[in-house]
Amino acid sequence: MCWTALFLAPLAVFAVAGAPTRPIRAATRLWARGILFGLRRFIGLDYVEEGREHIPSTPCLLVANHQSAWETLAFLVLVPDVAIIAKRELLAIPVVGWFLRRSPMIVIDRANGTQALRTMIEGCQEAVAAGRSVLIFPEGTRGEMAESVRFKRGVELLYGKLGLTVVPVAVNSGLFWPGGATARPGTVVVSYLSAIAPGLPTAEFLRGTETAIDRELDRWRGARALCEEV
Repeated sequence: MCWTALFLAPLAVFAVAGAPTRPIRAATRLWARGILFGLRRFIGLDYVEEGREHIPSTPCLLVANHQSAWETLAFLVLVPDVAIIAKRELLAIPVVGWFLRRSPMIVIDRANGTQALRTMIEGCQEAVAAGRSVLIFPEGTRGEMAESVRFKRGVELLYGKLGLTVVPVAVNSGLFWPGGATARPGTVVVSYLSAIAPGLPTAEFLRGTETAIDRELDRWRGARALCEEV
């Protein structure tokens, strides 16, 4: 709360200056870095990345599982200038919501059905045209570590419309910061998996992406089960 409150002054300056995009994005990333530093310094929650070589130098579609609030803010730092598809409820966060609306987020109202899909596709096309990658959490809400990954409608439309290489991403943040609980010490692993080419049949794309993420999550499911037995 203290760290976020420090961004009230920049907010006022940016608002008077007409909300310049690049400085706002930089400030948003700085805020996220501060949160990650606080998690590491005061709680002992750190992270490591694996497989960054799978991210192409050109815009791509990052498809990640969603287990906690951690990845929502961490990707602002992990993939600079990425356009993150996010739910409108995030904008209700004081101070932060103002920055998110004007920075990397593509905000959609999930209750608005067809219009939400149209907004998502148009926002992603604009981001790609500007040379930015897109990140989506296609499960639609936080999942449990034990649950199989299942995508909701929308990601297959993006895959077909954008024509981008897809990089599946598996995160195990739910082991340390599950929904509604307090974060605890540990190391979140962010695993970028082998890229999936554009142009595949929808069913093949969905099956390949879900399976790749699920297979990676099995690494931690097995370790968790062993710890519980011990």
